[in-house]
Amino acid sequence: MKILQKITFIIVLIGLFTSCQSKTDVDQILSNSDTKKAIIDTIANNSDMYKDMMQAMMNSSKGKMMMINHENMMKMMKDNPDMMKGMMTEMMEASKTDTTMISEMYKSMIDNPKMMDMMKDKKMQSHKMTGMDKNMDMSK
Repeated sequence: MKILQKITFIIVLIGLFTSCQSKTDVDQILSNSDTKKAIIDTIANNSDMYKDMMQAMMNSSKGKMMMINHENMMKMMKDNPDMMKGMMTEMMEASKTDTTMISEMYKSMIDNPKMMDMMKDKKMQSHKMTGMDKNMDMSK
């Protein structure tokens, strides 16, 4: 009889411990629109979380599809210069308050020889238009 009591006690104890552990239900958390928006805003405004999210997207099949859609958006921007200008303006405004974002943009441009050549060409054109090309130092 004491053995039966001990076994019952152990089963109840195990049941108590397993019922106390709460398992996070992501779908339930995200079903609340305010919570979902807060999570998305937090990720969007935190450069480390944003990088983690982008990495996760690149590793998922749906994320890859979004990247393909990104390519389509880039084509749309090429076809619609006003849209591109608006997006670039928004990015520049956002970068004023996010030093990590501007650093990443700067690093991407510096690491891209084609972009550097294009910026140098634009700088040359700008200086020629203002008559400043005589003493121009391209190492700046």
